[in-house]
Amino acid sequence: MPGPCPACGGSLRAWRRAPDHEPSSPATRLLERCAACGTAVTAEPPAPFADAHETGAYRPGAPRGARVAAPLLRAFDRRRLALLAEAGASPPGPLLDAGAGRGRFVASARAAGWDARGIEPSARADAPHVERVSIEAARVPPGSVGAVSLWHVLEHVDDPAGALARVREWLRPGGVLLVGVPNLASLQARVGGPRWYHLDLPRHRTHFTARGVTLALERAGFEVLRTDHVLLEHNPFGLWQSLVSRATPTTSWLYHALKRNAPLRAADAVPTALALPLAPLAAAAELAAGLAARGGTIAVCARR
Repeated sequence: MPGPCPACGGSLRAWRRAPDHEPSSPATRLLERCAACGTAVTAEPPAPFADAHETGAYRPGAPRGARVAAPLLRAFDRRRLALLAEAGASPPGPLLDAGAGRGRFVASARAAGWDARGIEPSARADAPHVERVSIEAARVPPGSVGAVSLWHVLEHVDDPAGALARVREWLRPGGVLLVGVPNLASLQARVGGPRWYHLDLPRHRTHFTARGVTLALERAGFEVLRTDHVLLEHNPFGLWQSLVSRATPTTSWLYHALKRNAPLRAADAVPTALALPLAPLAAAAELAAGLAARGGTIAVCARR
């Protein structure tokens, strides 16, 4: 029997099956969806954390093109810092990046004047000012942090409500939380269907809609300040890759090839190369979707 929706508490019901996004896995996963807010969950029990988050596309090591992409990634970090500033959180002060990965955003925040540190449960936590620990196990004094970033993390945790409750304890009154999540109510989710780039099965446990994440934050005691649908990080590529995945045997093949996680096969490489000229059109379509509040991923700022 499906449990309650982790976003709004509504009823879940069987929705669709979708393939694992790891090229080496032939499995499909059942998704259950909430009739009230549209959020979905991955029904099967999660894989062991290390199996899901330290292998395949998530294994340690730099992807192809990392040096070329570095300036663009720094621009994405500046945008994230600008979103915090627009919500009233500016340096100096303590900032915590929960789910810090390799520590790139922590480094950018420190360079911008924040007293920033991160927590990360995977082996990728080997970076300055990043502690290898989960949200559940982290020891953060209550009311000690001025800003928290949960950037594409909430969809990975098994208990989003519990994670948000922990984060709220860490924030001082008036502190700001920045949440980034994929948007299941987006244009690209509809276009991609079960092969949508941002489903990322089996790692993603909760597939939020914009309404769902807003309700989850409000239920956790946060005041939602703003929701941004127009984001260069993830969104244009997400729509283009979702379109291309309809023509390739491997879901999200280019992403996995860049991560050194997929074989270089003509059946995938040729359709991908032929689709490259469509990238500007995909970017324009994603911009229109974002302006219509249907962006592929969203950034939500909230205040304790």
